[in-house]
Amino acid sequence: MNALSVTEIMQTLGLQAKTASALMAKAPAAVKNKALLVLARLLREQTDALQTDNARDLERARAAGLAEPMVDRLKLTPKVLETCAQGCEQLATMPDVIGEILGMKQQPSGIRVGQMRVPIGVFGMIYESRPNVTIEAASLSIKSGNACILRGGSEAIDSNKALARLVVQALQEAGLPEHAVQLVPTTDREAVGQLITMPQYVDVIIPRGGKGLIERISRDAKVPVIKHLDGNCHTYVDDSADLAMSLRVVENAKTQKYSPCNATESLLVARSVAAQFLPQIGVVFAAKGVEMRGCPESLALLRGVEGAQLLLATEQDWSEEYLGPIISIKVVAGVDEAIAHINQYSSHHTEAILTTNHIHAQRFLREVDSSSVMVNASTRFADGFEYGLGAEIGISTDKFHARGPVGIEGLTSLKYIVLGEGEVRS
Repeated sequence: MNALSVTEIMQTLGLQAKTASALMAKAPAAVKNKALLVLARLLREQTDALQTDNARDLERARAAGLAEPMVDRLKLTPKVLETCAQGCEQLATMPDVIGEILGMKQQPSGIRVGQMRVPIGVFGMIYESRPNVTIEAASLSIKSGNACILRGGSEAIDSNKALARLVVQALQEAGLPEHAVQLVPTTDREAVGQLITMPQYVDVIIPRGGKGLIERISRDAKVPVIKHLDGNCHTYVDDSADLAMSLRVVENAKTQKYSPCNATESLLVARSVAAQFLPQIGVVFAAKGVEMRGCPESLALLRGVEGAQLLLATEQDWSEEYLGPIISIKVVAGVDEAIAHINQYSSHHTEAILTTNHIHAQRFLREVDSSSVMVNASTRFADGFEYGLGAEIGISTDKFHARGPVGIEGLTSLKYIVLGEGEVRS
């Protein structure tokens, strides 16, 4: 496919999305909710067929030598599809925020001033690997009254096309414009270059993938970008932590699934509890084959653990997102050093403190500069579905517009509205 035909395809998608966005912005809540419920039904009905399409992507990925954590991200298991369906249903039951009026106040002049929540318009979504993002993006787009153009990774093209067909079917069945959700049909990389430089059609770009992809898009885009570069998440075991609870939470935060961006990559332990806690968590990690890259003090406490894979941490390890069975471990003096370390090395995604000390918990919440900050919970909860957003389109570590899991409200904007009774400015 030559560059000219890619340009033509993208211009057509852009024009169709812009036209559809005007219809989506005024669509009644009941119609949008119907589309979501139809999509949930189709996902369940078509689970077997979707897995057949997904199998082709998995076969191609393995033949191309894709690393197993990346292959894992490609899988559309019945559980993954059921979660997608539940996300659609959860969104359908949520209030419709479009048209909501906030902060209406009477001014001395007599006018009343407030803000109304409205759709952004058209967003472009560029993502790698995970085909379930197709459903998350589509369902959030429908609920928030936007139109979207989706560009999935070439490694998931068959899965994404199959899912996109179901979305179009759901839109049509509900009486919404079929071009409200469009999948870029080509794997040509030039399509991405076109999508991120079409401000006449696209209002915001949301990249979701590896650091290289997001850096490229942030550099080249002529459209605003909502992004996060990586997920170097920390869990800190405080000097007053319940150690039995901490073992359970740290194990889950690191090993429940290695590939997501909200898995804990760095473990900090207060010096006063390190001698008790580290050998215990070391046994857990050793049994699961997790390599531990520690500071000298932590390694000295872990050396007696049978089968432990131990390495001395380098400076780079404190900033690393492993996305696999590796964790960096550091002994710190206490909450002050933990907060300072996190703010220096983290990617500002998700951090957790395990503690029974209320003052330490409150300080951690206030002072740690990340998009999600947790007390006594696994970092794996940093997720739109788990936060009750229905689904998420990504997790933003930016500070403007949207921060943390981006759900319905992150895909809306506020405009000022003024209500008067003939007032004129003097």
